[in-house]
Amino acid sequence: MQTTYLGFIILAPLIGFLLLSSFYIASFKIKIPKIIYTLIALTMPIISFVFTLLLFIDAAISDAIFHQHLFTWFNIDVYTVEVALLGDHLSLFMTLFITFIGGLIHIYASGYMKDEEGYGKFFAYFHLFMASMLLLILADSPIMMFMGWEGVGLCSYLLISYYHEGADNVKAGNKAFVANRVGDFGFLIGLSLLFITIGQYGFDYASLAQHINDISFPMLTAIGLLLFVGAMGKSAQIPLYVWLPDAMAGPTPVSALIHAATMVTAGVYMVA
Repeated sequence: MQTTYLGFIILAPLIGFLLLSSFYIASFKIKIPKIIYTLIALTMPIISFVFTLLLFIDAAISDAIFHQHLFTWFNIDVYTVEVALLGDHLSLFMTLFITFIGGLIHIYASGYMKDEEGYGKFFAYFHLFMASMLLLILADSPIMMFMGWEGVGLCSYLLISYYHEGADNVKAGNKAFVANRVGDFGFLIGLSLLFITIGQYGFDYASLAQHINDISFPMLTAIGLLLFVGAMGKSAQIPLYVWLPDAMAGPTPVSALIHAATMVTAGVYMVA
């Protein structure tokens, strides 16, 4: 397992979100040229894609797995949660897919949204979504995955109800938010049971894989079913599919980025 700079893949869209948000807030006082928003919006996904491509090629050639420890989040008695990133073959492939497709959708959105109000705000939401999705994919523990999981849920709500002047659009955003919270409740209970059961051995994926057989079969079945409830919500599976048909209320690039290319596949990735 090699130490690397996976954090830059997430950091690029996160910095983009901060810059775009700052410029958008400043635009209430001074005029910000639209080209500034566009340059930031298109540059950051490209940076993430380049870092991902380099790591993906390295992993394909050397069969390496990349790891980056950031810091210890908390340490209580025997329970410790580390904030770390993991780039194995599955996560790097997903990251490559998200940054490449996401970058193309950003290019499309720059033309689609050029005459819309809140141009900078739209791309700030887009970048926050990408940062959250990349955290979900590259996290080295279920807890950090859950942080990214909730981030994409928030961004989905913000983007679906982007045209908030219309009541139906707001209702569509609310439906997506509530349906996903139902799924996330199951995810959170399953995560808590997993943490209580074997969290004392460490809560990164390597530790979980090593000690998963210490869990009794009934408890393991319950945890698996509860985690799958989370996947049902995020991937719009029966019966938690009701939010997806109304999600078209947001701008077309939202449907392309979130509901076709990335977020709906997050449930499949989590199960894997």
